Amino acid sequence: MSPEFDTDASEIESMDDAGPELQPSTEDTAAHRAMALLAQHRLVTTPQMHQLLNPGNLRTRTSNVLSALREDKLVSYTVLSGRLRAWFLTARGARIAAGWPELRGRALRQPASATEASLRAAHTLTAVRAHLAFLADARRRGDEYGPLDWVPEIGHRLPDTGGEDKLVADAVLHYTAVAPRRLQYRAFTEIDRATMSSERLARKLISYARFHDYTPQPVGRRGTVADQAAMLAWQRFYPRFPRVLFILTGASAPSLKRRIDDLRAMTAGHPLVTQLAGQVKLGAAVLEDLEEHGPSSAVWTPLAGPADRRSWMDL
Repeated sequence: MSPEFDTDASEIESMDDAGPELQPSTEDTAAHRAMALLAQHRLVTTPQMHQLLNPGNLRTRTSNVLSALREDKLVSYTVLSGRLRAWFLTARGARIAAGWPELRGRALRQPASATEASLRAAHTLTAVRAHLAFLADARRRGDEYGPLDWVPEIGHRLPDTGGEDKLVADAVLHYTAVAPRRLQYRAFTEIDRATMSSERLARKLISYARFHDYTPQPVGRRGTVADQAAMLAWQRFYPRFPRVLFILTGASAPSLKRRIDDLRAMTAGHPLVTQLAGQVKLGAAVLEDLEEHGPSSAVWTPLAGPADRRSWMDL
């Protein structure tokens, strides 16, 4: 059982003392994992849940777990095109999952109804597709990256400069490569379905640049020499500033290339973003390329310097 799904040690001891008849069954473990995954990712289709929960096993096992949870009114679903079911936690399921150790500190924002779930589906399920591409690649490589290592919708405050007051990344991924040497990676990920203008997409880079340089000041105080040495906002959450990855889909190949070119132009043309690129790895790739070749393949275009495509780890 992977670490993100471990039961609390005190619970293990109490179950051992009670005797083997109280040990959790495989179905109980799968149900717990399924609810944790829905709590974190918010909306997951049946095939996606199978890849997260039971890769290599019969798909009926995943369907049986979800059906049992639905009978207990812990999960529900909305029907998408082609009769595809997208699952989410009910309010009761969210209340139960909220206190689990693997979800501690994470806000659970579940759809209030099947209608709300269907309205969220396009963006949310595209993000899960990107996560699954990293997950399949990590399993193939033997790296450490689990179903809960993609954390959606992470928000951070920005300095009050008259612009946006908050940066919300579509997800933050936590990934550990084990060969040829052990390296830990973190990345902000932005999912672009070509539903916003290319200029608006590129402006996200300015928000990341602002967050990179943001040092919170005490209320009512002007900056002093001591304040200038204070901890940057991002250092409260990350040992190093995460790299920034844009994952694009939803348009023709030429259109997606132009959007990546616009991201590169913003990086070269805006002084704050240029400064960010000197210290943080920035890259963009097409989702379908990630799914076909894997994120560790040479499918990423750096947003600064030569445009030769490479692995996201080598940006």
